[in-house]
Amino acid sequence: MFDVAIVGCGVVGAATAYELSRYDMSVVVLERENDIAMGATKANSAVIHAGYDPYPGTLMAKLNVEGIKLAGELCEKLDVPFRRCGSLVLAFSDEEVAELWRLLQKGTENGVPGLAVLTREEVLAMEPNISGGVVAALHAPTAMILDPWEYTLAFAETAVRNGVDLRLEHEVTAISEADGGYRLETTGGALIARAVINAAGVFAGEIHDMIADPAFVMKPAKGEYCLLDKSEGARVSRVVFQCPTEVGKGVLVTPTIHGNLSVGPGSVNPEGLDDVATTADGLDYVMDTARKSVPGLDARAVIRNFSGNRARTDRTDFIIEEAKPRFIDLAGIKSPGLSAAPAIAKMVSEMLSDGGVGAAEKPGFIDTRRRTRFRGLTHEERAALIEADPAYGRVVCRCETITEGEIRDALNAPIPPRSIDAVKRRCGAGMGRCQGGFCGPRVLEILAKRYECDPTEILQDGAGTYVLVSETKTESSICQGIAGRARNDASV
Repeated sequence: MFDVAIVGCGVVGAATAYELSRYDMSVVVLERENDIAMGATKANSAVIHAGYDPYPGTLMAKLNVEGIKLAGELCEKLDVPFRRCGSLVLAFSDEEVAELWRLLQKGTENGVPGLAVLTREEVLAMEPNISGGVVAALHAPTAMILDPWEYTLAFAETAVRNGVDLRLEHEVTAISEADGGYRLETTGGALIARAVINAAGVFAGEIHDMIADPAFVMKPAKGEYCLLDKSEGARVSRVVFQCPTEVGKGVLVTPTIHGNLSVGPGSVNPEGLDDVATTADGLDYVMDTARKSVPGLDARAVIRNFSGNRARTDRTDFIIEEAKPRFIDLAGIKSPGLSAAPAIAKMVSEMLSDGGVGAAEKPGFIDTRRRTRFRGLTHEERAALIEADPAYGRVVCRCETITEGEIRDALNAPIPPRSIDAVKRRCGAGMGRCQGGFCGPRVLEILAKRYECDPTEILQDGAGTYVLVSETKTESSICQGIAGRARNDASV
């Protein structure tokens, strides 16, 4: 019996687990994948929005503004790199200029500080690489960029350190009322919880329908992205939007916290909830549309393409409500969901307390986290670290300067990686221009040694993504090959 079961460990589920872990209650998080944040959380624009876009009076508006106020402090406490770079919404016509003033009015009503409509000359002085066709722009100085995956990992790791039970590869298959709470059947066994938080993203509708009559319809939208090399990272220094439309905030161009440039997303209907395939047409649309904002974008600098499904529903606002007593739906958490996540978590905590599932604050609550980032150290700090632990002197990923010591730290963390891409998300190994072409085999070797398993058992990412199929060379054949090359070299 748990006090609370959270279904889904994206950024909203993880933030909720972190918030609840400060109280003296038992919490379990059920995640269908073999790692956290495997849905929209790892495939979005990585922007903490200022809060001028949502309509005043909506949950989206309220929680966006509250969330961004919390984000900076949380990032500092939990050692998540972030940058308050600000954002620009570009206008290319008089009609779009009128939209900027409407956005400014909405933002002012929502309590967003520092908003201003800039002239063409002011915009180009701030961002010289923006199209000369720009007429004006809305400047929002409070907007931030961060790594959404590490933001989520920081919440989840700290929650686990505070006693939360995280169960990966536990897909919820059925829910029923039982013993004053709810019985949840999962692929890893059954459990009972007094309260349930449905934070299942695009699958929130399926989870809701297991216990209550349908109340909303999921209408996910797939957004495709292009990630450009660091050689393009300085094209713009702020998040650059075009005027929003009824389908979303449109294609943006943004620097990333790692020094790359991100372009996207488009908006198409996916083939299914698990459809995150990219298409040539979709990626061409993203790049062509982005060039309206930043004409010089170089498609040859694209090092990675990806897509994610936004958890839209047939409602326009976030759905944060009880489907049944102590069964809380967190559905339709599309953009600005990343921005609003910590504020959503606090709202859930209050709802649980009002429903009789509150508890006193836990003595000794851990609210800090630290990790070593070798490439960010000075030469003197690096030398001292290597002197104390030589593993930090063995560089595994040359593109990103990620060391064996950092990978080892991830493997010893509260939520250790189980795949090559899980190491990449935690440490950055494989995020560079070669995308793991050089360091991938070494990471695989480290994982196999750590888990004492055959290399053929190591995954690239999710279930079934095996990298190696079988051994093709024996030790004797390798030795024979080396000897043969030596004889040839000697004869030459």
